[in-house]
Amino acid sequence: MSNICVVGTGYVGLVTGVCFAGLGNQVVCLDIDENRIDGLQRGIMPIYEPGLEEIVDQNVRAGRLTFTTDYRKAIEKAEFAFIAVGTPSGVDGEADLQYVRSAAETTADVLDHPLIVVNKSTVPVGTGDWVSDIISKRCNHHDLDFSVVSNPEFLREGAAINDFMNPDRIILGSTDKLAAEKVAQLYSTLRCPIMITDLRTAEMIKYASNAFLATRISFINEIANMCEELGADVSEVARGMGDDKRIGHAFLDAGLGWGGSCFPKDVKALAHMAVLHGTHPQLLQAVIEINRNQRRRGGVRLRRSLNGLNDKVIGVLGLSFKPNTDDIREAPALEVIHLLENEGATIRAYDPQAMPAARKALHKVTFCENPYLVAEGADALVLATEWNEFKQLDFRCIFQMMRTPVIMDGRNLWDPAQMRAIGFRYFGVGRGCESSE
Repeated sequence: MSNICVVGTGYVGLVTGVCFAGLGNQVVCLDIDENRIDGLQRGIMPIYEPGLEEIVDQNVRAGRLTFTTDYRKAIEKAEFAFIAVGTPSGVDGEADLQYVRSAAETTADVLDHPLIVVNKSTVPVGTGDWVSDIISKRCNHHDLDFSVVSNPEFLREGAAINDFMNPDRIILGSTDKLAAEKVAQLYSTLRCPIMITDLRTAEMIKYASNAFLATRISFINEIANMCEELGADVSEVARGMGDDKRIGHAFLDAGLGWGGSCFPKDVKALAHMAVLHGTHPQLLQAVIEINRNQRRRGGVRLRRSLNGLNDKVIGVLGLSFKPNTDDIREAPALEVIHLLENEGATIRAYDPQAMPAARKALHKVTFCENPYLVAEGADALVLATEWNEFKQLDFRCIFQMMRTPVIMDGRNLWDPAQMRAIGFRYFGVGRGCESSE
């Protein structure tokens, strides 16, 4: 059993702390947001993540997990301090490190014993050295033994607990190999490959991984756009590609593009780093542009199908950037909605989890209690997020409810032939001429 402090209780921090507690460690989760900590102490989760509430309750009851806003209390017994705070995009796409700086400075202010500081936040290459320098200069005990280890996260929202407990690999980077090995021991029961490298290489692995996954999605979307013009079906194309073991099936689903808190931020940050250091990130810039155009393309197709969007009623199913989360950051649905509203459309929407957050961002949208109310009297129905509950809707009922039976399947969730047999004018993403509008 180890004593661990986790700074930050967002997706990464809260899941990291809870799962380490589940592995038998004593964990204190620290956040400066008093309302968030108060809620956690009362069992109220600040995010939606399947299974999270149950595992939090289990470990709080077992006495392995506590929450606080007090740095001194959180650090006083800690052997490891994981920094898992946000690094949002700055004006030029650079990662904003103000929260990392604050966490490092405040940790240094209260530090009075040896500590291994673990960077869990996604940070630019070189941040580990920067954090080490901050603590060295700020700590009152100048002879104090501490180390900095980079431990990038690879958690998918909606599957974060499973990803933590069943990782493909653990990446650790440090100039202090012994410190990295001690962090490796925290993960030893997970029985997965553990790679120990230098600080900067570990930081780059995280960015390169996310940028590559985003590239795969943008690539298949570009292929999908060609399929629409050439009469091919991108779903079958992706299947044929994915059966090649060198390629695989993951992240080859054509749709409205990628979003969320990681891919947009990390691809832009990596491109910014490239420009800053004199290299030309041509591929990354294309990946970003393809993704942006994918949302615009959806709006254009709706306009063409409805002979204009002014005064049209559009129903949108799904608002979160992906299923099994309430996260609407960079969600394709929000950009599509803004594009439609700008052309005079009226929007109705439904999402199983994301409507509370969406209400704060979408002031003109009418939020409905179920998918059928979204479809009632609509001129078109748009699928933006492929939640499981949307798979088996009663489309014969929906057909009767809609004013104009147009469906834009932005995630290729439904069968084009079945939709057309019911009477819908159906179009997906890259589904070929037979399913076009």
